[in-house]
Amino acid sequence: MSLLKLTIATTDYDHFRDFRLGLVKAEGIDHTWLTLGHHEVFARFTFNREWDVSELSFAKFMAQVTRKDSDIVGLPVVCSRLFRFSSFYVNKKSKIKTAKDLKGKTIGSPEWAHTAAVYMRGWLNDEHGVALKDVHWYQAGANEAGRVEKVELSLPEGVKLTRVSDKSLSEMLAAGEIDCALIARPPTCFLEGHPDIVRLFPDYWSMEEEYYKRTKVWPIMHIICVQKAILDENPWVARNLLNAFEESKRRSVERLLDPAVSRYPVAWLPTYMRKMRDMFDGDTFPYGIEENRPTLEQFARYTYEQGIAHRHAKPEELFPKGVMTLVRV
Repeated sequence: MSLLKLTIATTDYDHFRDFRLGLVKAEGIDHTWLTLGHHEVFARFTFNREWDVSELSFAKFMAQVTRKDSDIVGLPVVCSRLFRFSSFYVNKKSKIKTAKDLKGKTIGSPEWAHTAAVYMRGWLNDEHGVALKDVHWYQAGANEAGRVEKVELSLPEGVKLTRVSDKSLSEMLAAGEIDCALIARPPTCFLEGHPDIVRLFPDYWSMEEEYYKRTKVWPIMHIICVQKAILDENPWVARNLLNAFEESKRRSVERLLDPAVSRYPVAWLPTYMRKMRDMFDGDTFPYGIEENRPTLEQFARYTYEQGIAHRHAKPEELFPKGVMTLVRV
């Protein structure tokens, strides 16, 4: 049988490296792998479906996979995952000291379907009583003007969202035109040391550790998805891809844990990795459905409540049926 040719597009991740380079192979598949910036990957796949398998923002994935007769399906493979309490940047003149102080304020994010913002908007509502309608939301590019929403939305009743096309969030925050920017990467004004711009939660690391211990939510930012037509014709592809991604990740973690070889220019990295392994119950970066159930369930609810997902989906509905079936000898 000839190999099935597939195109795959992702950012350059170490946990994908061995699969991308062919050191790990997906049985029955010959891949062409495109390594691009994630904004380019998201836009080109969302608008044009330019490749068969793609990295995708989790929020944009939820908007598309929950459509009626969706043409994509996910794989329970995590590209990127990060806690996001570090993502609140405030102007000190707004006198915001706590999460509850954000009620009645103005908050900007690059897109409404911006995964980092989805998690933190949900957290504000769930744990601090700051509802979506309690904030005037702004949308603009993070450090450049002109960023647009890439998926259709159905904003909840009462939500105020103003789109700004001629300014960036960084400019607006520095000028005091918004009180807070909720953004994945630090805005330029913060990086350049603007005296009025600070993180709302400078102790974010300890907050994130406590949050994980309490909730077992380890936020997923980007996942892998596949064009559904590929799996309709070749249902075996899903599990074979998953197996290859799993083996590639295993090798990446093995490199990080190896105390005998200094592969990365970071002191005490294997020691830190062992600490993280213990904190995350033996798997520092879990793939799979059950392994990520608290995170998947929370995000499915948040995207539905925030008008991004078209329905409140169960985790199992996001992925090919039976993809996690155990195989034991």
